[in-house]
Amino acid sequence: MPALIHTCYRIGDIDRSVAFYEKLGFEELSRMPIRDEAINVFMGLPGDGPRLELTYNFGVDSYTHGTGYNHIAITVDDMAATLERLASLGIQPEKPPYTVREGGSLLCFVRDPDDYRIELIERDPGTS
Repeated sequence: MPALIHTCYRIGDIDRSVAFYEKLGFEELSRMPIRDEAINVFMGLPGDGPRLELTYNFGVDSYTHGTGYNHIAITVDDMAATLERLASLGIQPEKPPYTVREGGSLLCFVRDPDDYRIELIERDPGTS
């Protein structure tokens, strides 16, 4: 069976992006140069492997996202505590947490340094 192994997007500054994703709980797992053109930085959540590939192309410091891209999503155990911790690190949500339906998961969006959206979804304590 096929498996989704990672998501990739292009970044304008390696150190800035790595620092942001580390604040979300990711860790840098490896860097792979692509000839003299680019560097791929692989990030992952603890124990999960390289799920996010950040590509820095030499000489390019910004990209347009187009109208098709929306977000990636990660779970958090406690939305309030997560947002408080992120605020202390300079990361603010787009708007306060909300649910899309009665009894649904609490969610909230933040943006990375290249303006990519990351959805934070509070994990249901009963599904750990």
